[in-house]
Formats: sequence, C-alpha cells, structure tokens
Amino acid sequence: MNDIPRPARRPVLAAAAAAALTLGASMLLPPTSAMAASGCAVTYTTNSWTGGFTASVTIKNVGDAVNGWTLGFAFPDAGQRVSQGWSATYQQSGQAVTAQSVSYNGSLASGASTTIGFNGTFTGSNPSPTSFTLNGTTCTGATNPTTPPPTTAPPTTPPPTTPPPTTPPPTTPPPTGTTPVAINGQLRVCGVNLCNQYGRPIQLRGMSTHGLQWFAQCYNDASLDALATDWRADLLRISMYVQEDGYETNPTAFTNRVNTLVDEASERGMYALIDFHTLTPGDPMFNLDRAKTFFANVAARNANKNNVIYEITNEPNGVSWQTIKNYAEQVIPVIRANDPDGIVIVGTRGWSSLGVSEGGNSTEVINNPVNASNIMYAFHFYAASHKDNYRAELERAAARLPMFVTEFGTVTYTGGGAVDTASSNAWLDMLDRLKISYANWTYSDADEGSAAFRPGTCYGGTYTGTGVLTESGNYLRNRIRTADNFPTS
Repeated sequence: MNDIPRPARRPVLAAAAAAALTLGASMLLPPTSAMAASGCAVTYTTNSWTGGFTASVTIKNVGDAVNGWTLGFAFPDAGQRVSQGWSATYQQSGQAVTAQSVSYNGSLASGASTTIGFNGTFTGSNPSPTSFTLNGTTCTGATNPTTPPPTTAPPTTPPPTTPPPTTPPPTTPPPTGTTPVAINGQLRVCGVNLCNQYGRPIQLRGMSTHGLQWFAQCYNDASLDALATDWRADLLRISMYVQEDGYETNPTAFTNRVNTLVDEASERGMYALIDFHTLTPGDPMFNLDRAKTFFANVAARNANKNNVIYEITNEPNGVSWQTIKNYAEQVIPVIRANDPDGIVIVGTRGWSSLGVSEGGNSTEVINNPVNASNIMYAFHFYAASHKDNYRAELERAAARLPMFVTEFGTVTYTGGGAVDTASSNAWLDMLDRLKISYANWTYSDADEGSAAFRPGTCYGGTYTGTGVLTESGNYLRNRIRTADNFPTS
C-alpha cells in the first residue's frame, strides 16, 4: 500500500534500480487550456523483476506555473508496456507513452513537484527512457540512465555485513493476563471501531512479516520473543504471498507455515493477522479458488482461537470496487462457515488506498459496502510518498467505515529511501487519535529502507535492543512499545 502512487511493489523487489534524468527546457503554450512553463526536471526511477517493473516519475516545474500537463516519452524497447498506472491517465501507442495529469496534481507552481508511476512489463530488455516532453515541448539535457538486470528474489545467503553473533539477553513472554489477547479477548467490529470483549474501542499496533518464501529465517523463537516483549507489539501480520514463488507453488507447505506462525503469535499473546498477499495480478478474482481453499483450511484449523484476523486480499489494483466486493462476498462465507466470530479485512481499490491512487475515493465503498457483518476495510500508505490528500481521505472514510491499516511504511512506496519522520509522525498521530490499528512493513532484514532490522540480522541471534535496528526499526519500536490503552470497563 503497498503503498499509492501505489503502495508499492516494495516487498517483492529484491533490488532497486534508480535512473535519474535532470531535464531543462523552454516551453511553448500547448494547444489546450494548460499553461506552459519555462523549464522542467524529471526523475525516472525503476525497480525491476523478471518480466516486470515499477516506474516512479517525479516531475518538477522549474519555470512558470502550470495548470494541467501531459508528460510524453518513448520506451527504448518495443517489448516494454505500461500495464497499470496511478496519479495520471496513461495511454500507449507503440513505444510512445503519454501521462496526463489528474484533478489533484494538475496545478504545479514554480518549483513544485509531483510524482506519478506505473507498473510495466517487458519481453526483451528494460532500458529507461532518455527523453521526455511536457505539454508537447521537449525537455533537453537528459543523461542516459542505467538500469541493472532484473532480479527475482532476495538473496538466500547472509550478506557479508552480517554482524558477529552475540548471545541475546533472555526474554520471557508477558505474564498470563497481561498480554494483548488476554486483556482484549475476542475482537469484534462495533460501528466504525475495532472493539474488545468489553465492547470498548481499541487500537492494535504491530509489525508485518516479509514474504515467507524469502525471509523465513527472520521468524523464529528469538525474533518473535523480541517482538512480543522488547517491542511490546500487539499484532503480527503474517504475509503469505500467493504468487511470486509463494502459496501457488506449494499450498500445503505455505498453509502449514502460516498456521505455525499463528501458533507462535498465540503463545505470546499477540493477535495474528493472516494476510493473503495478492499484488500481481491485481484482480483478486484471479485467486478466488485458491483463496477459498486456503481460508477454508486456516479458518477450520484456527476456529477455536480468539486472536485470528483474516485479510482476504492485500492490494487489489486495476479493477473496480464492484469486482473486489464480489470477491469478498464469495470468500467471507467460507471463513464464516468455520470461524463465525473472526474479523475479516477487505482490501480496497488502488493498492488498498480507498481508490485514491487510481483517482477515486472512499465514496464507492461507503455507498456500496460489502454485504457481511464484522468486517473492516484495508488502507495502505508509505509516509514519504503519500501525504495530506491520502491522510484526508482516510480520515473522511474512518467516520463512516471501520478501517484497519494493515500495511504502511515510513519510507517511499518502493520500500526504499530514508524515513520521512515528519510524515510518519503525522500519520501515526492521526491513527492513534482515531484508534485505527496498524501493522508496519516490515519485520525483516531486507536490504531496503522499510526493513526493521539491519541486513544480516536474521542470520545472527540477537533481535532485542536498538543495535540491530535500522532507522525505520528504531522509529517503529519507539512508537509501538509505548503503553497500550486497552479499556476494560
């Protein structure tokens, strides 16, 4: 959510390829109502995997104010195609692509910037464009970017920066009766809130795993003890990818792995959020049969637990809200047949952005909610990319819909970059105020800014304290480990 621009391909990407183009030009008035600027600068950044990529394009106006714009460029390779885009309206003819501004980003004052992006596919190579136009006038002065070859998954051997093993301090699970689950018991949705067994609104705060197919080594007794006792987290989101070497390759093994992690969370008194992590393709109907099989199994197996929450589709994208709703109304009864009390979270349009990343808003959900009880709706954001307009839409929606931030990052929607502390504070302060629960991406040692642990940590034995944490990890640990406010009367 993911991420927005989209909430991102972040987790899946083993490596990021950045290609920056700084462009300047004098511009002419285009044959539209848009005003021309006297110069522009464009930064084009890609993240690639086998056969596909995500592109982020930042457009900076370095001249006069512009009211409405169209960005044009050509792919160098005939096999490159835009498949899904956000924050602009895209068209492609042959290798030529245009991206036209949408309502909220068409006006660019002098010195202002906006970022758009898209998912793409390629059949040959994936070179970056070297020339752009804005409102029909060529931006000159481009430098040839370089794009590294695509990657498939994070490395499976420890990087050379693995810290020397040390003996971790002993950890003890919280005493009986003081864990989040012991206090709150079976949760339910009451109005627009997540409520505990006393019918009082609460907020859960926790962390999301990375893809289990890539980072299984990060989820062991020591790391989960640290999450429960050192971080004092309430929630573990178990992120099970369906594609990308995930569930579809071995349904039995991945189902067993999810169930094991549910047990581990239960032993430590944390809530377990089972994430059916769909991202590419973005149409949840593609995985409808798999979803029914998986959720029938995990709901039956965990029906007697009071700490399990079901997230039935991670980041739908490129499809209508009606499609997502139809999917939910077929999967939810499968869960209810075995676990009638479990809360179900439904992803929203535009990479779970309530449609914002595809030019929409929450009105479509408010006017046409899923026909089921005890459900919530997912929202994803990445603080360095998604700011005021995303916050405003979530707050507007939260007055009418029960919302749960099942994934967010402190960095950009690519999963990389530095922590945006100001935006992260604004987001989490709002979530605290509205009692919206959240899980941060990601409790792993992935080599990206969103990871909580430094690269190599999961091949050692120490998970407690701040010495093994990244900037994002330190930030989240400090936020999560503050005292919960769980009313019991």
